[in-house]
Amino acid sequence: MKIYLAIPYTGNEKDSFEFANKTAGELISQGHIVFSPISHTHPIAVCCGLPKDWEFWRKFDEAFIAWADELWIANFGDWRKSTGVKSEIEIAERLNKPVYYII
Repeated sequence: MKIYLAIPYTGNEKDSFEFANKTAGELISQGHIVFSPISHTHPIAVCCGLPKDWEFWRKFDEAFIAWADELWIANFGDWRKSTGVKSEIEIAERLNKPVYYII
């Protein structure tokens, strides 16, 4: 099973990055195949001076949600208010991907 890991990012970038890495690592150690967009894109954005906002990364996230079997949302911060997480849920639902919420 391939998992797309959704976590809110904007406004708490450093903590989100660390939480995303730890959560992805835990899931990987359990045998899951995980794509963590924050783990992948945050260091690239920082290194290359790229935008960090949802609109810039939307096409990447949509492609990886299409690749994934499931979308998992981690309980971090106020994810219900996150533009990115809400959009990722909409994309997953449009693509008929199951959405799960993890603690």
